[in-house]
Amino acid sequence: QVQLVESGGGLVQAGGSLRLSCAASGRAFSSNAMGWFRQAAGKEREFVASINGGTTSYADSVKGRFTISRDNGKNTVYLQMNSLKPEDTAVYYCNPIRNWPSIPMNFWGKGTLVTVSS
Repeated sequence: QVQLVESGGGLVQAGGSLRLSCAASGRAFSSNAMGWFRQAAGKEREFVASINGGTTSYADSVKGRFTISRDNGKNTVYLQMNSLKPEDTAVYYCNPIRNWPSIPMNFWGKGTLVTVSS
C-alpha cells in the first residue's frame, strides 16, 4: 500500500549538514502528515520531526537545527539537518503520521544511516 525509500545519509563531521530525502508511493500523499524518526544503535526509535500542510513539529533535541519540508509534486519529504552533533548518529526513517505530531503508521522503509563524527 505505502512504500518509502530514504536516501541522503552519510558521514559528516560535527557542525556539518546533510539533507535526507524520502520518496513515497501511495494514494493521496499530499493529504497525509509525514514524519522522520531515528534509531541509534542499542536504543529505541524516536521521533525527530513531522509536517502536515504548513504545520511542523520537532523533537526538542533538534529544534533550531533541523527543518522538515515536502514536495508534493515529487511525493518526497526532506529533512535538512544542520549543525549536526555526534548524538544525531542514527538510522533515519520516514513514515506517515497516524496521530499528530509524533505517532507513526507502520510502513517502515530501510532507512538511511547518518554518522556524525567529532
